[in-house]
Amino acid sequence: MRTVARPRRPERGRGRALIALAGTPGTGKSAVARRLGGSPRFIEVGDLARRLGCARGRGRGVEVDLERLSRRISEGAAPEVEVVVGHLAHLLPVRRVILLRCDPVELARRLGRARRGRPRDRAENALAEALDVLRVEAARLRRPVAEVDTTGRPVAAVAREVAGLLSGRPRRRPPRVDWLAEPGVTDYLLRHGP
Repeated sequence: MRTVARPRRPERGRGRALIALAGTPGTGKSAVARRLGGSPRFIEVGDLARRLGCARGRGRGVEVDLERLSRRISEGAAPEVEVVVGHLAHLLPVRRVILLRCDPVELARRLGRARRGRPRDRAENALAEALDVLRVEAARLRRPVAEVDTTGRPVAAVAREVAGLLSGRPRRRPPRVDWLAEPGVTDYLLRHGP
């Protein structure tokens, strides 16, 4: 999925503030959203963009006009949607971000098993995860971020944790994921870097 234009900050007093369920491709966003079902209402970024006329087909994927989609969301175009799911979701006008994380080595394995992307794409996703790209982008846009590590965890357990975050239940101690502190991750990146 490609982005067009720059993301916008949420506008106060207009439309409805959403929650983003974001993460690097392969962290489990869609599986968690399916597990949690209909309430709160979840929608993938690409599906929402198509529905609101902010996307174009591009091969088997979709090209999202983020600026236009952000404007439509801010105007209240999707009042029934509560959670936007996808690796671009944190760039939309959301009030907070639940960021799914996964050890980059495990992430590359997941993507390889699912045959998602070329080897170079998988290596780039692992690098983006290791470098905290999505967390940094969300922080730059002043989005509060709660990180959930999905490494080696069943979807049901991750979904329970995400449901707790969605309901506002406080966590005992918020995790701060730092993959570069893991020697195995550094070794992987040196061997498989893009």
